[in-house]
Amino acid sequence: MGETRKLAAILVSDVVGYSRLAGADEDRILARLRTLRSDLIDPIIAVHHGRIVKRTGDGAIVEFRSVVEAVRCGVEVQNGMRERNAGVPDDQKIQFRLGIHVGDVVEESDGDLMGDGVNIAARLQSLAQPGAICVSEDAYRQVKQRLDLKVNDLGPTRLRNISEPIRVYSLELGRAGDSKAPTPAQAKSGPPHLSIVVLPFANLSGDLSQEYFVDGVTETLTTDLSRIRDSFVIARNTAFTYKGRSEDAKKVGRDLNVRYVLEGSVQRGKDRMRVNVQLIDATSGNHLWAERFDKPVADLFEMQDEIVAQLANSLSSQLMDAEAQRAERETVPDSLDLCFKAAAMYRKGGLNAPTLSKVLDIYAEALELDPNNVRALLGVAGAYVSRVTNYLYENDRSTELRLAHDAAKAAIGLAPYFAPAQIAMGMVEIYSDQAARGIARCQRALELDRNSTFAHTRIGIGKIFTGQSNETESHIREALRLSPRDSEASIWMMIVGHSKVHSQRFDDAIEWLTRSFEINQNHPLPNFYHAVALAYLGRVDEARRAVRIGRSLDPRFTIARFRAGAASSNAAYLSQREMIYEGMRRAGVPEG
Repeated sequence: MGETRKLAAILVSDVVGYSRLAGADEDRILARLRTLRSDLIDPIIAVHHGRIVKRTGDGAIVEFRSVVEAVRCGVEVQNGMRERNAGVPDDQKIQFRLGIHVGDVVEESDGDLMGDGVNIAARLQSLAQPGAICVSEDAYRQVKQRLDLKVNDLGPTRLRNISEPIRVYSLELGRAGDSKAPTPAQAKSGPPHLSIVVLPFANLSGDLSQEYFVDGVTETLTTDLSRIRDSFVIARNTAFTYKGRSEDAKKVGRDLNVRYVLEGSVQRGKDRMRVNVQLIDATSGNHLWAERFDKPVADLFEMQDEIVAQLANSLSSQLMDAEAQRAERETVPDSLDLCFKAAAMYRKGGLNAPTLSKVLDIYAEALELDPNNVRALLGVAGAYVSRVTNYLYENDRSTELRLAHDAAKAAIGLAPYFAPAQIAMGMVEIYSDQAARGIARCQRALELDRNSTFAHTRIGIGKIFTGQSNETESHIREALRLSPRDSEASIWMMIVGHSKVHSQRFDDAIEWLTRSFEINQNHPLPNFYHAVALAYLGRVDEARRAVRIGRSLDPRFTIARFRAGAASSNAAYLSQREMIYEGMRRAGVPEG
């Protein structure tokens, strides 16, 4: 009674050499394990719809509905551990062995699982090398077409207390199908890329009843920063051991093995709330960035969400800039260093053909070092889509979109629950006459990351292509609310100006495009939309001047090139495009 038999995918984990680690410094190893569980392992298990059946001291038994999800979870955990162990002495590294099997189990009334399905997974775990995963033949059969990993066939293997031999496969993580030794860049020591601790914000109001709000800002910001790809964010429980203490940032960095320390304070007046934050380089002690947020006091939880959203987006950009500056100083950059350099070049170089070509070259170099670098794959997809969206492509349009699709697909295969990967594919779909599908994908991305400005802006673009340009502005305004001083803000404002041209609201278009120019004058495309709006308002001389500026930035731009870039077969969209072609003629854009 109270037992249920079912088929389940089981993952069993165990820490390599736990007794030795605990014997050397038990308190420290337990604190590190708690941190790993709260900010890495448990969130990854949740994303892959796993259920922790029970903890086994230094390990765990986890049930999944799908063996594919179990293996993806295991791969993400082991890759995450590889990042966290960067720069840690070998005798202090925490490494896991993982075993995965799919088979028959018995579920007890209290949720515990028993039977051969669990026992086999446990035995497989004991066979795995540190940092690797062993899977049974039954599990491997279901995932082998979905893997891009080096796989070792260990052959039929006798497992303790299991009657029949089981064929075992070892998944060696690191680089897909590649067992080469790491390059000097990969062997670099020191804190991991994008490693940060958010210290508990100080409550300067003197009102202890506000303490929950201040702590809430710290906790929520810690969670949101953890969504940054390749980031290592110290867990809340560890960070809060510094609450009420004044510690030197360099000492905190050494203690926690992080590159950055974020500290801040919250002060409430009668009807306003002020939040001060500063980002510190933990290796040098230098202040990298400081910001102040002033907000009227309304609904405290709503205000907390808004403050955290703006902080997370601003901080993400600042961390990328800081990593890019570090990368410039590296004599032997690794794959991630190159990604940060490419992203910095994209932001600073402007949306033009030479910059995008250089960016693609750097991402290609990054992928040579690490073919599984999701950030680099998304950079490739983004650069190709940018060439298409701005009529700067060097191949034909369909080839550029295919290359973007291939890179986005590879990224999704490696990180299916990473919002930017879904957004990248959404953009490919939006510009491939599948706008409705792309919009839906970006909406799913918002479920993964509620603060994603990119999801909102891409939905806004998609609305133009579905003949709903009147809905674009609200999506861009939401992105600007989340990140009012974003490095992409000029592009977002251009998108609204573009939508207003489609809606024939030319005065509004000029207002938004002018705001775009005030931020960045190096982007050619806004000038051509500006010219169309001016031409229809009878301001032909100004329209022709706008065309001259645009053509100085992109000499290849013509009406024919613009026409060939139509992204949708929607009737309303195509009709609006005809109106825009005529506006370009009036403004003096060459026919082509």
